[in-house]
Amino acid sequence: MKRITLSLALAASLAACGSPERPDTTPPPGLSVSLAQWRSDEPAHRLQIAVRNTTDTPVHFADVQLVTPSFKTLAPARADTTLGRTERTDLPAPYGAANCPPQGLPQVRPATVVARLSTGGGPLRTVVFPVPHPDPLLARLLRDECSEFLVKQVAELAFGPQWTESDGTMRGSVVVTRRGAGKVTLTDMGGTTHYIVTPEHRPLGTLEPGASRLEVPVTLSPGRCDPHAFAEAKKAFLFPVRASLDGGEARVIIVVPPEPLQERLTRWARETCGLGGGS
Repeated sequence: MKRITLSLALAASLAACGSPERPDTTPPPGLSVSLAQWRSDEPAHRLQIAVRNTTDTPVHFADVQLVTPSFKTLAPARADTTLGRTERTDLPAPYGAANCPPQGLPQVRPATVVARLSTGGGPLRTVVFPVPHPDPLLARLLRDECSEFLVKQVAELAFGPQWTESDGTMRGSVVVTRRGAGKVTLTDMGGTTHYIVTPEHRPLGTLEPGASRLEVPVTLSPGRCDPHAFAEAKKAFLFPVRASLDGGEARVIIVVPPEPLQERLTRWARETCGLGGGS
């Protein structure tokens, strides 16, 4: 009996030595984060980790990372930033593609921000910041991306190859090419920071179940003609198209013209605005 008791005690002691304590991932006092996104972040698939420090203790962020089942997890984004007391300092971080099921729109899942940081000149450690759930920004990004995913299961939307200039406008088309089963109706197309879109009629058109291709005519005209607008263009070519599947709710699809057409549209818009054709 004594031998058995001694063996059990020794095994427990060895097990304790082989199981180190879990590291403390609790954020330092007075430090919190939230999520934000600027207009220039959208085409880059990026968001901002908005950090607030209510103490006078400096905190150095080595890197930051968004972790949530709703989006693919990317490698940590380098921050290399030291913050004192601050109401808000933004640390940019890309986020992965949305995890979209084929059967419908998902609910946004809880998220955390994982950061490697040091407090008051101490050693680096990993800290996990819970993001208040549900986060409205992540919910919107997930809804928009998965809405686009659902439509793209059935059809591809793209700018047509032929565009002509006429009376201060550029006339062309959006082409819908079938990928899967279903009826796709383009209900409307919006403009951007630089271009006003004028469809010939609304709804724009329907790709019927038996059709493989639909071509919808559209007309573009310059939206802004000040030089500052051209210099600061962030979303000039992210055209929102509203499309519905089988008569359901309309979803927003972002359609981007290919780069050669983007260059042509820029030159044409500058010339139309009397700013010359330079970029």
